[in-house]
Amino acid sequence: MQKLFASLLLAVAAGAVAANSNLLDQDFRRLASEEVVNIGDEYAGKVLLVVNTASKCGNTPQYDGLEKLYQQYGNDGLVVLGFPSNDFFGQEPGTEEEIQTFCRLTYKVKFPMFEKVTVRKGEAHPFFDQLAAEAGTYPTWNFHKYLIGRDGKVIREFSPGTQPYDEDLVSQIEAALGS
Repeated sequence: MQKLFASLLLAVAAGAVAANSNLLDQDFRRLASEEVVNIGDEYAGKVLLVVNTASKCGNTPQYDGLEKLYQQYGNDGLVVLGFPSNDFFGQEPGTEEEIQTFCRLTYKVKFPMFEKVTVRKGEAHPFFDQLAAEAGTYPTWNFHKYLIGRDGKVIREFSPGTQPYDEDLVSQIEAALGS
């Protein structure tokens, strides 16, 4: 009986570890492209800043700071991942091609952007369901940020009002990078 109980405990614990490690095992299509990448495979061992974005929002100028973070810390292992979403008052109404053009021309965005997704509770893409489960909250508006460590676990979430160069966000990024 003790062996059975120990085996069950081990199976449950292994399942919990597998659930955490599967957060990044997600396939996404690159923005305005047919190319599909697995986030976990593509960015293994990187520190990720996952952001739901929108082109017609008061927070849209954050693209500039996000790109600067990506440029400044990219060689150290930071990757910003953008996920356009039209969930909040229709502030990302364009096609993926329009979104890509806007981001590149207006803010010179080079960090990886992916297909348009839903991020709101009840309809969210499974990736954002898992992010919310680990972080304790779904995106509350455009430019909600989730910082994920090299181990694939959520370190912390940051509200949409948190600017890319917020002192706390930058210190968390630097700590995750080992800077």
